[in-house]
Amino acid sequence: MKRVILHVDMDAFFAAVEQRDHPEYRGKPVIVGADPKGGKGRGVVSTCSYEAREYGVHSAMPISQAYKLCPHGIYVYPNGKLYQQVSREIFDIFYEFTDAVEPLSIDEAFLDVTGSQKLFGTGEQIARLIKRRIKEKEGLTASVGVAPNKYLAKIASDLEKPDGLVVVDAQRIAEFLHPLDISRLWGAGKHTQEKLRNMGIHTIGDLAAYPRDVLNAKLGKMGAHFYKLAHGIDERPVVYGEGVKSVSNEHTFNEDVLDEEALLQTLLRLSEKVGYRLRKKGLKGRTIHLKLRYDNFSTITRNKTLPVNVDSTQKIFDTVQRLFKKNYQTGRRVRLLGVGVSGFGEQAGGEQLSLFEGEPAARSELDRLQDILADRFGKKIISRAESLLKEKNKKHK
Repeated sequence: MKRVILHVDMDAFFAAVEQRDHPEYRGKPVIVGADPKGGKGRGVVSTCSYEAREYGVHSAMPISQAYKLCPHGIYVYPNGKLYQQVSREIFDIFYEFTDAVEPLSIDEAFLDVTGSQKLFGTGEQIARLIKRRIKEKEGLTASVGVAPNKYLAKIASDLEKPDGLVVVDAQRIAEFLHPLDISRLWGAGKHTQEKLRNMGIHTIGDLAAYPRDVLNAKLGKMGAHFYKLAHGIDERPVVYGEGVKSVSNEHTFNEDVLDEEALLQTLLRLSEKVGYRLRKKGLKGRTIHLKLRYDNFSTITRNKTLPVNVDSTQKIFDTVQRLFKKNYQTGRRVRLLGVGVSGFGEQAGGEQLSLFEGEPAARSELDRLQDILADRFGKKIISRAESLLKEKNKKHK
């Protein structure tokens, strides 16, 4: 039996929820993100309504730039708890039709409905049922792609937004795929697209005309990857039941920071937050991640995989501090820092420690006490002394 995969993607999710709950926002440009502060704000756009997109605003755009493009827009700070609740209700709808649900983010997922067709009808019929349930239950619209694999379903869901439904016939894949621009290829960034266009390749059909060995010669390891995509081949299954894959926290500074001590103190505070969340979820991870964004928005990410799984604030900070010191370009101002942990193994309490990697009892107890106080009085009630930023009487130079 051929697979039937759905990609469901909510339309302008955060902004749509705000417009649903605030009738006065409907039909107007709504930008969800940081405070623009009259064009001098920091941070980025989380998402925006389709009315705002007509002015050139888009997700991940600096909020200051969004304000310049759309100063009359309605700027809303994200309501994370609300969006998470709505997301859970939407995913409950998915599970009414299949248990094979692979979340990609808070507002999109792959669904394998191959085995659901005897109960609910064809892939297209299931997609229509899901769209109707979301509209009836949540008052929101979703765009859905229906296809024989994940790659094609993902492309299809994006073609007729908002409130779209595109079905890719398994017998007409080339007809669907080949007219599309190469920007639709997964893994083809701006540099790769430029390289392909220089080869005279502008559409996926142009790419499909090249033999595999020629693409391998010209594109190296990515040649085989693009060859498969150009022919609509994607054998990856919908992966479900794996749970959380990473835990992370980020901080965008109100002003770009040059002070390395302040940057390290921020990394410690972020490590505290990540460690707390890991312990609350009963997770330990081996890979520690650092995200560093400079004042010109150039961003680097680095990671280190440890010999054992950890949930300790100190272990996380020690690792991310080393990554920072190794990779930070001294003298450059920093706009954003992020700390994350992935590579989860056994749950907390079941981890076998290395003879040389045992966690000192005092540090483990400090984590436990800090978690108890945070649970009882809030996470801001206590912080390690070294993470408390000193008040400065002068601006960062």
